[in-house]
Amino acid sequence: MPGIIIAVVATLVISVLVTWFLANSYHKKVTEGKIGSAEERARKIIDEALKTAEETKREKLLEAKEEALKTRNDLEKEVKDRRNEVQRSERRVQQKEENVEKRSEAIEKKEQSLNAREEALNKKSEEVAKLNEQRLQELEKISGLTSEQAKEYLLKIVEDDVKHESAVMIKNMEAEAKEEADKRAKEIVVNAIQRCSADHVSETTISVVQLPNDEMKGRIIGREGRNIRTLETMTGVDLIIDDTPEAVVISGFDPIRREVARIALEKLIVDGRIHPARIEEMVEKAQKEVAAKIKEEGENAAIEAGVHGLHPEVIKILGRMKFRTSYGQNCLKHSVEVAQLCGLLASELGLDVRVAKRAGLLHDIGKAVDHELEGSHIQLGVDICKKYKESQIVINAVEAHHGDVEPQSLIAVLVQAADTISSARPGARRETLETYTSRLKELEEITNSFKGVDHSFAIQAGREVRVMVVPEQVSDADMVLMARDIAKKIEDEMEYPGQIKVNIIRESRATDYAK
Repeated sequence: MPGIIIAVVATLVISVLVTWFLANSYHKKVTEGKIGSAEERARKIIDEALKTAEETKREKLLEAKEEALKTRNDLEKEVKDRRNEVQRSERRVQQKEENVEKRSEAIEKKEQSLNAREEALNKKSEEVAKLNEQRLQELEKISGLTSEQAKEYLLKIVEDDVKHESAVMIKNMEAEAKEEADKRAKEIVVNAIQRCSADHVSETTISVVQLPNDEMKGRIIGREGRNIRTLETMTGVDLIIDDTPEAVVISGFDPIRREVARIALEKLIVDGRIHPARIEEMVEKAQKEVAAKIKEEGENAAIEAGVHGLHPEVIKILGRMKFRTSYGQNCLKHSVEVAQLCGLLASELGLDVRVAKRAGLLHDIGKAVDHELEGSHIQLGVDICKKYKESQIVINAVEAHHGDVEPQSLIAVLVQAADTISSARPGARRETLETYTSRLKELEEITNSFKGVDHSFAIQAGREVRVMVVPEQVSDADMVLMARDIAKKIEDEMEYPGQIKVNIIRESRATDYAK
């Protein structure tokens, strides 16, 4: 029995070992088969990848060669075109050189001809001198006068003849030139004025604030005057509260400060709460409002005048001119009007309209700061234009618009003309009686200072002066020259809008009595 059990156990052990061996062999064969198939697939993938890479490489090489060929063709074409252009330029230069040589030859021929003419003129001058000498000798023999006496007599005759002829010639030439110039100038100016749509209303800054009732005056003054002192200190103006019913007068040299005070006071009146803290708050709001209004007015003026590209600071300075007047005429409206007139005149004459408008708009810009800085508004305007890099044409137009310097361009002359048109038209400006009478007196003093003037009268509000001369001292020929001299002296010594007509009147009378 024990032997049978051992045999069974041994048989089981042997069976297990055989089974394990067989299973291990089977798994080994399966694994080797899978590895072999995997290596084969890997080789195929690598071969396909290499093949694809080769094909891609060949395609890229072909594309690169095609691109290089195309670039080369383009470069060759460009080189060919440039070579042709250089050849054409060389031909043009050669042709110009030939033309210059021809012109130089023609100039040399003209110089030779002129030299020959000059020699001929010199010979004729010598002959004339000899003839004059012979004529003087004959005159001495005939008249029995000495050479000096004859010379004085001849000089007097020649002087009188030349004086008369020159006066007649000047009068005729002036009449013709003036007729043609006036005709053309009137056409241009009238056309420009008709096309100008500027506002012709004279404006002044507001300096009186209306009150709802007289009780408001006491509230504005405040306890012991603290409210009015605060308002005057904050704005830099004087408030005049007198017996005028329901009104407060704002007095101040600076128009901007006066406008700030006006707005602040109106806000306080509407609000009703008037005390120092509220006054400070309203003044700050008014200052911001005025600053915004100044910028807006400057931008609107530039747009209305058609001027673009101005520096922001220049626009702000332009806006300040809204609160500046000259003889009752608003400076900003005047500048816009001058800019529009300059543009229209420039278009009639074929000049640069944009530069003309720019010069016209900026010609009086110095008036915006002339109450703050020292110097004339012309010099201040020039300084502003130089600071903000304006062109030399604009700077010269600003500098020359009142004749302080000579205009260097036609645009500067147009600015002078447009400024005169804008300021001289009826209703544009108002003039004090003192200034008016002083101008008339100065005009009559200038005309009376000339020799031979009996008396003179300034008429038509100083637009014309009539000069009565002594007929024994001033001849008809002298009148033409005297009118020119008087007009020249008036231009040099006086400032006036528009033009002044000078009339010389000479009257000769012969009186006798029948007895």
